[in-house]
Amino acid sequence: MPAIAYEYPPDISAIRDGLERFVRTEVIQRHHDNAALLENPHRCFDADGRYSAPVLELIGEVRRASARAGYYAMCAPESIGGQGLGHVAWFAGWERVFHLCGGQYWLGLSALSHWAFGPSPVLTELTPQARERFLPGLMSGETTMCFGMSEPGAGSDAMMMQTRATPDGEGWRISGSKIWTTNSPYADFCIVFAVTDPEAAAQRRGGISAFLVPTSSPGFVVQRVIRMWDSAGGNEAVLHFDDIRVEPWQLVGRPGKGFSIAMLGVNLGRIYNSARSVGTARWALEKAFDYVKVREAFGSTLSEYQGVTFPLAEAAMQVHAAHLMALNVSQLLDRGLPARKELSMTKAFATQMCTQAIDRAMQAHGAMGMTAEMHLAEAYHALRLVQIADGSNEILRRTIAKEMLAGDLEL
Repeated sequence: MPAIAYEYPPDISAIRDGLERFVRTEVIQRHHDNAALLENPHRCFDADGRYSAPVLELIGEVRRASARAGYYAMCAPESIGGQGLGHVAWFAGWERVFHLCGGQYWLGLSALSHWAFGPSPVLTELTPQARERFLPGLMSGETTMCFGMSEPGAGSDAMMMQTRATPDGEGWRISGSKIWTTNSPYADFCIVFAVTDPEAAAQRRGGISAFLVPTSSPGFVVQRVIRMWDSAGGNEAVLHFDDIRVEPWQLVGRPGKGFSIAMLGVNLGRIYNSARSVGTARWALEKAFDYVKVREAFGSTLSEYQGVTFPLAEAAMQVHAAHLMALNVSQLLDRGLPARKELSMTKAFATQMCTQAIDRAMQAHGAMGMTAEMHLAEAYHALRLVQIADGSNEILRRTIAKEMLAGDLEL
């Protein structure tokens, strides 16, 4: 019996079914065929913390296969060559991917285009010259991008950024630093946010512009890969910009309106994180319920002990709530409504729910839940980070309170 009364439209249902087949053949099978590589961090990463060349090739193979199959850019706007599918499709696709992949088959992260790595609404603001030079490779999955917003002294409060783009003839020169820039060790270009009007920025009236910068540009330096949770490598890096020259065609959107560019991707990012949370939590709980039905202790299976099953049942309640919240806010966004309060609620609730669900699945497995072979600890690490990414849960609560103080009391 289905747990959700909402039925996806036929086209989205077909996409979900097709994505499942794609993930099984192009993602899971690759993991099985390359287990010795993908499950060994000392082979997965080079000494400097970057993915090794064979791993990068596998990631690229998944990305390109998805583009050929028509999934990769399905939610990118039609104006840049995507299918223009909305937030419901975005949630449905990613939830199915993570439900299948969980914390184990991480090549699934490349099964669809993430808004900060590939085709997304952000790219509708590119100039014609930038579109001609960069869109074909992004749409085909041959190339990737990254999103340079956060800085060492400007995280949640991005208006405090210190990176500057100073006028130089008809163009600009960019100097500064970024941190936590996901995919930057591997990206072909970066959307760099920099202050172009210091006075307006100081007054929080804009003054920040966005620029498209090839990572091969003179002065673009990946200083170091950031290792999370004592990992052998990572996907985030610290960037330094040393007097990078950018031309007028590299400006993304209007001067001083960079935050409007960033907001084009924020909704998708928060729906993505909610989908990741729901799908991964379902994966973890399914593993836990399968385990407690067969593991015996003191003459009974663990399923006979309420101390084991009740925490799992409570986690299931929260997964169900997060699933409903995400479907609801996706529909609101597809109707063109801002849904700032509801989206903030959903992302914060879903990410917290997921880490708790994984933790309870680990507890149900006992010591086995902590082992690498179960991949639960790997999932926990990834989803714990998501409580900070794309707006920390504290910032989201601030948004919820702000909207309600302004009169939006609908619940």
